[in-house]
Amino acid sequence: MEEFDVDVVVVGAGGCGLTAALAAAEAGCSVAILEKTERAGGNTWLSTGSVPAAGSRQQNEAGVPDSPEQMTKDLIEKSGPHDAEDLVALLASESGSLVDWLVDDHKVDLQLILDYKHVGHSLTRLHAPAARKGEFLVRDLVSAVNRLGVDIVTGNPVAGLLVEDGRVTGVKVSGERSGDYTLRARAVVLACNGFGGNREMLRRWIPEIAEAQYFGAEGSTGEAIVWAEELGADLLNMGAYQGYAAVAYPHGSITSWTTVEMGACLIGPDGHRMGDESIGYSAFAPIVSAAASESWVVFDTRIRDYIASNEEEFSDLVEIGGVVEAENSARVAEITGLDAAAVDEALTAFAAAARGETADEFGRTDFGFGPLSEPYCVVKSIPALFHTQGGVRVSNSAEVVTSNGSVVPGLYAGGGVAAGISGREGAAGYSSGNGLLTAVGLGRIAGAAAANYVQEEGRS
Repeated sequence: MEEFDVDVVVVGAGGCGLTAALAAAEAGCSVAILEKTERAGGNTWLSTGSVPAAGSRQQNEAGVPDSPEQMTKDLIEKSGPHDAEDLVALLASESGSLVDWLVDDHKVDLQLILDYKHVGHSLTRLHAPAARKGEFLVRDLVSAVNRLGVDIVTGNPVAGLLVEDGRVTGVKVSGERSGDYTLRARAVVLACNGFGGNREMLRRWIPEIAEAQYFGAEGSTGEAIVWAEELGADLLNMGAYQGYAAVAYPHGSITSWTTVEMGACLIGPDGHRMGDESIGYSAFAPIVSAAASESWVVFDTRIRDYIASNEEEFSDLVEIGGVVEAENSARVAEITGLDAAAVDEALTAFAAAARGETADEFGRTDFGFGPLSEPYCVVKSIPALFHTQGGVRVSNSAEVVTSNGSVVPGLYAGGGVAAGISGREGAAGYSSGNGLLTAVGLGRIAGAAAANYVQEEGRS
């Protein structure tokens, strides 16, 4: 009989890894989570913690007439055709029960957001922590896996996979603090992130964003994709990514895109707008990047106060002085250092379009609360890369699939390692929550499938 140290090893302690561990442990498997950094969380920690779901209990109670079919339609309409469309329908069909499982079975605080839909969604289907900060989702997931007796071992970077006769049988660990060792397992789930922090891989796969500032998790260096590729894994949608058009500078937190949804605009260094901001924070990122290295988000005090009362990260930005109030367009020009006539012209035209008096020069039709009114608010911002959206092909059971259509026995993937659902290339196909949907959605599927594989292997 083969000797194993643990049933399932999960590589990465972000949303995907923690959810995979929950599902595997719940099925009766012994599970170890290995995290190379000193803290669980990954990109989930840095996110708003928003998970899109169709048909959740909370949606039903709120009377939201959603369905997996509508969610699939919305996501593909935003992403356009791509190489992992089968995953869209799978994750949409699983999403409602996923959120219910997290909330009802594992005490994870996810609440249906009813005051906005966010980019790519025709209905209110985002479920997020009350504070709308991903760190709270991570903390709840950590508590849940701890209750099931799962060890999260931080500071233990996985350096490669153990492979015997074409079957993955564990991992190799090598780190300054951990030292070198191997951990044998009946199944391995690759749940670490994408390659946003790896310039070499970015230059290979997404040259248009390769030199942009990266604001994702430091551990997103893509090695797990490389290990899977070495085993013959098929790679899909490798040119797709999530950008963010407005990271507050120099503060480093996002300027909530709810500002735009409620009526804000972005002004470039020439004092004019750069495009239709309502296409979304990801799709607008390369537009800002192409036009300038920095821009200014302009909204009004109504929007500031509304969002600050609902979103803790934005409230924090206000508290530390990242949102500057301006009594009129002339003061906006002083704060930004831009041409006063250009700023006044841009804001006047934008208000006229919001009132319906003229057509917007870029075709924008959604202005949230309506025209901005004095006093204004200004946030200086820069565009950034948040995380990559391409990765390995996975089956409906999250098994890693090779280019010839076979699966790699014992190997599963989710999150940033697996192919995303945000289009084939570029940033325009990203709908809000796509990253977390593939993280926790595939995490749950991978953990349950790995547990089933372990149990089937034990019977053979």
